[in-house]
Amino acid sequence: MKISDIKVRLINNADRRLIGVASIIIDDCFAIHDIKIIQGQEGEFIAMPSRKTPDGSFKDIAHPINSDTRVQLSDAILEAYHKEIEVLKK
Repeated sequence: MKISDIKVRLINNADRRLIGVASIIIDDCFAIHDIKIIQGQEGEFIAMPSRKTPDGSFKDIAHPINSDTRVQLSDAILEAYHKEIEVLKK
């Protein structure tokens, strides 16, 4: 799997844990939008796009099948997030 493109939109809201939203393109042919970048107690992490079920819980719409792919996606998205932060600082 090759991540062809990553776009990150920063969220500036000090009261919330949501700090960004990402869209990725995989292998120049498959897009995933609305990947949330969240500030947790132990650092940033990603949450895949999800929808609310009738019972009030949330279910992922798209997600990695194995932990290696999840790490690859997470690392790439968080790296792009930090690059966007650096651009703002300049």
